[in-house]
Amino acid sequence: MGTVIVVTSGKGGTGKTSLTGGVASCLAALGRRVLCIDMDTGLRNLDITLGMTDRVLMDFSDVLEGRCPLDRAAAAHPMLPGLFLLTAPLRSSPESLSPEAMEALLDRARTEYDFILLDSPAGVGAGFRLACAGADRAVVVATSDASALRDAQRVVTELALPSVQLVVNRVQPQLLRRLRATIDDAMNTAGLPLLGVVPEDERVMLAANRGVPLILDTAGRGAARAYLNIAKRLEGRRVPIMHLR
Repeated sequence: MGTVIVVTSGKGGTGKTSLTGGVASCLAALGRRVLCIDMDTGLRNLDITLGMTDRVLMDFSDVLEGRCPLDRAAAAHPMLPGLFLLTAPLRSSPESLSPEAMEALLDRARTEYDFILLDSPAGVGAGFRLACAGADRAVVVATSDASALRDAQRVVTELALPSVQLVVNRVQPQLLRRLRATIDDAMNTAGLPLLGVVPEDERVMLAANRGVPLILDTAGRGAARAYLNIAKRLEGRRVPIMHLR
């Protein structure tokens, strides 16, 4: 059975969508069968991160409301075998969509995929609650600044899942040193165990604009290496935390 992971954040701008796409791409590159679901109704962007803007025909509301089965609605990635995307509807509101139907969709997905990554909307509104319906574990994405970590704390109080871990994203080591702060400080503030650390990397945006997953564009360096390390940890491997200079 596959594992459903909701990727969330307390505020926008943490790089949550880029992280979701990057880690999903790495899991597929490792030979896993992966489904990404963009849960941000009306504001979807995961298709851009994955380079799949011209591949998406159906969205997850088509599956929830019985217009299309999951295996037809999920679009296959053109360059990464095993990676699939189910995008968000542009017009439906999360309040109008059934959490019970989402749980049924995820139950079906568990039988077909090794990992299902849900890109949740930021904050703790109706979209967040829909994204958490049926999830097995959560990854909270935050930057190292105080406001992002405070908002991450708020998200943690709303998550009733057995496993919740932190990714500190878009880290700038020089700025941390000037603030006399550490990743341990971020962990203590968020109150979560650390899943990974990802450096600020302009190649994330460059790869998205080229429509190429980062792992295929800059394998082994910067954020791509950090995403790969996180993917391996999700598989259960012991991988040292990336040291940022």
